[in-house]
Amino acid sequence: MIVEQIWTGNAYRNFNYLIVCPDSGEAMAVDPLDHEKCLGVAKRNGWQITQILNTHEHGDHIGGNDAVVAATGAKILAHANAKDKIPNIDRGLAAGDIIKVGGSVELECLDTPGHTMSHVCIVSRTDQPSLFCGDTLFNAGAGNCHHGGHPNELYDTFAKQLVTLPDHTLIYPGHDYIANNLEFTLDREPDNDKAKALLDDVADQDPNAALVSTLALEKEINTFFRLHSPTVIARLREEFPDLPDEPDARTVFVKLRELRNKW
Repeated sequence: MIVEQIWTGNAYRNFNYLIVCPDSGEAMAVDPLDHEKCLGVAKRNGWQITQILNTHEHGDHIGGNDAVVAATGAKILAHANAKDKIPNIDRGLAAGDIIKVGGSVELECLDTPGHTMSHVCIVSRTDQPSLFCGDTLFNAGAGNCHHGGHPNELYDTFAKQLVTLPDHTLIYPGHDYIANNLEFTLDREPDNDKAKALLDDVADQDPNAALVSTLALEKEINTFFRLHSPTVIARLREEFPDLPDEPDARTVFVKLRELRNKW
């Protein structure tokens, strides 16, 4: 499996992706907002985009669909419940569905509500698994829930699905927010030495050659996985004095998401 991460350079800091079968050259474009860059990369490499995967319905993820379909005839795949929000879906996806790209690439669909209620992530069935997580999981962060989502659902997605993936899973998010997210981590957990060191490394990174993290790394530097950290809980109590003595993980997650909304 070939993964091509495409930095859009736009104000929203979107990443687009091409997932390619190395045997056939068939490719699936993930959230190809910058259709010109996606089509250009495919053309230069002799790849043929045959499918589009939309992780969710927001305009900065579906905005390039029409142009890519017009140029390639690609089929659009998205959450089955997004049929009234994403035009011209050819295949509605549900949890456990398998997506094939060419003859050698298989990806499994995860139903991952939270950022929106019709959000999917896909994980590759490869020795080195890769997670394409849209706006659910970011490097060192979690998606907001402002436009059709809910933090309780996002917590369930993190706690019941993402955390169970293999630690060596590569993380391919929908946006480059890593520096700002690490700053939030350190605001919540100032003694997180791993986050401090990583921020030094990536603060001025070129998004065209961005760090690709792993789930193991996210568990170390992403506040939304660090719900039992004594420092995180103590700092949270400063903001929410009525927090229980031993708050459950869901409460910590939801309160962190609330803080992140205005941080």
